[in-house]
Amino acid sequence: MDATELTRAIKKAASKAVKAEKPVEVCFGKVTSASPLQILVDQKFTLGAAQLVLTRNVTDFTTNVTVSWNTENRSGGSGESSFASHNHAITGRKSITVHNGLVVGDEVILIRQQGGQKYVVVDRIG
Repeated sequence: MDATELTRAIKKAASKAVKAEKPVEVCFGKVTSASPLQILVDQKFTLGAAQLVLTRNVTDFTTNVTVSWNTENRSGGSGESSFASHNHAITGRKSITVHNGLVVGDEVILIRQQGGQKYVVVDRIG
């Protein structure tokens, strides 16, 4: 075996080894059920919740924000002075919930982890 044949054999063996390891791969899917979560991947197979790792981009989560605004002037009631037109200042650090969970029909980008056992749901498409 000469050097060229040896090089080809090494490249071929390396290529087969990489394919056998199932390196990270980007896939696309569509949510077919939200509860329990199921995603149809590339119109070939369905993944369940146990196989999925969800990022913050595709889950409901609570976070803190800093706000500073005034409500619009409002009045009402019986006409007493306590019901006169007024507003309220809303300032400071507040907790909010972002409703970002997946729903049926959402199209998503997934990354298959090395080995193919788990899929990370990165984000929605579009």
